[in-house]
Amino acid sequence: MSGKKLVLFIILPLLLFGGGSAAAWLLLFQGHPAGEEVAEEEPAHPPVYYDLEEMTVNLSTVSKRNSYLKLKLALELGSPEDTETLPNVLPRVVDQFQIYLRGVRVEDLQGSDGLQRLREELLLRAQKSAAPAKVRDVLFKVVQIQ
Repeated sequence: MSGKKLVLFIILPLLLFGGGSAAAWLLLFQGHPAGEEVAEEEPAHPPVYYDLEEMTVNLSTVSKRNSYLKLKLALELGSPEDTETLPNVLPRVVDQFQIYLRGVRVEDLQGSDGLQRLREELLLRAQKSAAPAKVRDVLFKVVQIQ
């Protein structure tokens, strides 16, 4: 066999197979021992919820007619101890919610996608402003647009 044929038919396929196998192994196992499942941390307690006061916010509009959003929310907390911590930081959480909601338009809340985006935005603000309490989720109890 000539040198070109040896490289083309034997060495090149071996290199490609070896490189592909190594990449697949790294992507599949990502440094975890074989057979070990990576599970998310599940709380060792039942869910803990904290109900917020009802909020009514004037939405951003370009028309002369005012639109209002009425919300009743519950926060899912990380631990039962957070129910004692949250009241101390609650004014900051409500302030962040009010500031965000004042910039929301009626069109932003249309459909389930709009409500899901609203939930995600409120969750981000709650997690940042409620520290050291841990907020896992924001749950809608009442959503009404007038």
